Amino acid sequence: MADMPARLAEIVDEFAAAPRDLVLEMLLEYADVIPVLPEGAVEREGMEQVPECQTSFFLRAKVTPAGTVATIFDCPPEAPTTRAFAGILAEGLAGASPQQVLDVPDDLYQRMGLAQAISPLRIRGGTAILGRLKRQVREQLG
Repeated sequence: MADMPARLAEIVDEFAAAPRDLVLEMLLEYADVIPVLPEGAVEREGMEQVPECQTSFFLRAKVTPAGTVATIFDCPPEAPTTRAFAGILAEGLAGASPQQVLDVPDDLYQRMGLAQAISPLRIRGGTAILGRLKRQVREQLG
């Protein structure tokens, strides 16, 4: 976990240390971190859909003039697991530099011990979310 943002590293450690039966409950607490986009909001403009997610999920990573990465997620409330993945990234990557985002390990959710708690399909969706965020950051760095 070389240069993972401190908050994300804390979240990973909390999950990794948690008893298996609490992992899902902990995960779902992060579903509330994501603000709901206003109906018909223009914020979805420039957002990318993540087809690997079972639900309609959109994201955008923007490298700010201050040199940090701002993330915007759009995920319906009826997809709590996917919202939780996004919530973990939103909280864990808040204020992170582009390099820190790129350094997040691709097997993040396995490291958290989530592979035992949720379906492989959901893990794949979460991994795709992280992959797209990183690609968007890389593209902006040129």
